[in-house]
Amino acid sequence: MLKVERRSPGGQNLPFAIFQFSSAATDGETIMNEVSLLQSLGQVSASETGEVFRDFIRGHVREMISEVMAAEVTQLCGPKHAPHEGDHYRAGTSPGRMLYEGEREEVVRPRVRRRDDTGASHEVELATYRVAKDPSQLQTQIIQAIVSGVSSRAIEDIKPNSPGVSRSNVSRLWKEVGHKFIEELRGKDLGAQSWCVLMLDGVRLSSDQTAVVALGIDTEGRKQVLDFVLGSSESLEIASDLMSRITNRGFTCSHRLYVVLDGSDALRGALKEHFPDAVIQRCLVHKERNLKAKLSKRHWGEVSRLFTRLRNVQGYEAAKEVFDELDKFIKPINAEAHTSLHEAGEDLLALHRLNVPNTLHRCLLSTNAIENSFRTTRRKLDRVTRFRAETDQASRWLSYALLEAEKGFRRITGCKSLPRLLAALARPESETS
Repeated sequence: MLKVERRSPGGQNLPFAIFQFSSAATDGETIMNEVSLLQSLGQVSASETGEVFRDFIRGHVREMISEVMAAEVTQLCGPKHAPHEGDHYRAGTSPGRMLYEGEREEVVRPRVRRRDDTGASHEVELATYRVAKDPSQLQTQIIQAIVSGVSSRAIEDIKPNSPGVSRSNVSRLWKEVGHKFIEELRGKDLGAQSWCVLMLDGVRLSSDQTAVVALGIDTEGRKQVLDFVLGSSESLEIASDLMSRITNRGFTCSHRLYVVLDGSDALRGALKEHFPDAVIQRCLVHKERNLKAKLSKRHWGEVSRLFTRLRNVQGYEAAKEVFDELDKFIKPINAEAHTSLHEAGEDLLALHRLNVPNTLHRCLLSTNAIENSFRTTRRKLDRVTRFRAETDQASRWLSYALLEAEKGFRRITGCKSLPRLLAALARPESETS
């Protein structure tokens, strides 16, 4: 068994700890090794101290691996002076390689062979040697480097002594891992949860690629990225494809679905195909932004004040009063902004019409929940300079980024009031009978 101890030889207050690996070496040999290390550290500059110490640890790791492999050989074949009479026997040694901190290290590996029932012998792979050369740690480091913005070309420069870090190997590894991200995102069983809220929005990946993303909120207030579809724009065909995917995977509800949209006619049309009686709320953040884009900056303060009131009031009557005040303010100053306000119509007040507690307004009056995911997604994708449309590169990167964003999801604010929302979304008895 490997035993690691923190020791400070001689009782000195050193700025580092000596890690001693218990082995067959005598205490005298161990002390000499430590003294040699201290002498080496005393003879080099401060900038070289770390390298000397790492070389010392690396040497001990090689010794440890050699001793563990020798112990496995003894277990299989018996001691050298009294070998077992079984099928396994020693077959000398040969040069081998192990991986330590992702870098290749030379090691002498013992060889063992085994006789089968026919008398023929076959090489036996030592379990300890297989673990010592396992590339999984190196592959994890490579993937972490890629998602941190290191190009596949630069990884070979960073880890010149590591196997399998050529540009082609790194690209193949990322493609393999990227497919697992896609499978993880799209392999979820959506029928295992009860859903009540759906948000649809698009994020532009490049000049010719846009992703439409669906985010769901279940009856417990938990958010989850459902799926996405890539296209050149937020077209009806792309949105319909997305809705078909999530419904085929089990996304449904026993009541009317509450949906938050940014105003896209394509998204609205695709939604109505699958959920004709859905309650659609227009995102107040998008509408406020659109109105400000049409108004002079001197009017922005009043628009912001009215939209803040609209988010805070409870009940349809109070919300309609604020809406009328906003209408009176905008009508005499900008005809285009007034038209834009009425284009959204009653969809701006859909949640207020359900008369639910205003504790739900913060999360359900806008697409901020999905916009926040896009913010995380953009941080992850801003290092990618070009998406190749002829490959699934964009799907791999977007799946990774959305799954990373999902790790930070929490229950929505006001989730304790969701039963009130579910009651308000219940279908009339005439429709359910």
